[in-house]
Amino acid sequence: MLDKGVKLFGDYRELITLPEVDIVHVATPPHWHGIIAVDAANAGKDVWCEKPMTHTIGEGKRVKEAIQANGRMFRLNTWFRFKDVFYGMGTPVKPIKKLVESGLLGWPLKVTVGKYTGFDWKFYWVGKDVLEPQPVPPELDYETWLGPAQYKPYHPHRVHQTFRGYWDYDGGGLSDMGQHYIDPVQYFLGKDDTNPISVEVDAPQQHTDAVGTWRRITYTYADGCQIILDGEGKDTNAAYIEGPKGKLYQGFKSDIPDLERKLAAFPDPAPQFTTFTECVKTRQKFTLNEENALRSCNIVNMGMIALKLGRSLKFDPVKMEFIDDEAANRLINPAMRAPYNI
Repeated sequence: MLDKGVKLFGDYRELITLPEVDIVHVATPPHWHGIIAVDAANAGKDVWCEKPMTHTIGEGKRVKEAIQANGRMFRLNTWFRFKDVFYGMGTPVKPIKKLVESGLLGWPLKVTVGKYTGFDWKFYWVGKDVLEPQPVPPELDYETWLGPAQYKPYHPHRVHQTFRGYWDYDGGGLSDMGQHYIDPVQYFLGKDDTNPISVEVDAPQQHTDAVGTWRRITYTYADGCQIILDGEGKDTNAAYIEGPKGKLYQGFKSDIPDLERKLAAFPDPAPQFTTFTECVKTRQKFTLNEENALRSCNIVNMGMIALKLGRSLKFDPVKMEFIDDEAANRLINPAMRAPYNI
């Protein structure tokens, strides 16, 4: 790429000022996503951001505000709600959406996301609670890599391939895979404009720096729908979706007789706008944008906050804050290291 004249920058703030740049792709560790996305939007750029959308609920709110205040287009780069086979389900999400909308499963629904429904939580993304400080390699600008994260002495396990194991930068398998797995659930449940009202955690007490594992995280919506994150592989016979009228299992198998014939009688889900470059040209919102991406990212961040605090929490999906829990609400907008802010 360098042979083709690709420009290099030590500071993204120089990049986003270039008039020839239309779209900024944010592919940093998550603790940088919010700041870069907001700055890019304020500079008049459209934004293509990797998952998770942001590292905190508060940063997600700021990204949404900046995108909309500046009339920008936003795409979150997880794509399972509109293309590709959805992990262990053996099908794209479209037939799952159609099944849910048909009412054949009934309501409310319980969705179990874990080993036996085809979803790996990648518990190898864990941190080390003892890291001996080491010299910073000369080729690494560690101050900039840390950015808004609180200063911690350099160790190679903090950066590059293993940064996901530390709360300051990510949140282990939950943050790495959470939006991939949960965003399509929000979509097919019809929850793109809301969030669960509670999150319950069953997990060992987490280290303050190093991400650990968890056994189970349960989210409940106001209408009784639930998302169960099965971290320990406990639910060996779990259906992916369970409702009062039927179940859907891994591989799109069901206990509803003659499901495919019955499903064919129902309309397909509404079409989606899935080509970001066309959305940039036409200013038509991308199907996974700053509004619904914030909602599915909130679910990931709700789980991380509950894990850090080691307790279940109640959430107000309108205000996007926790109910009667000051400690949890402080983690919505944790302090950034000076001089960074958003």
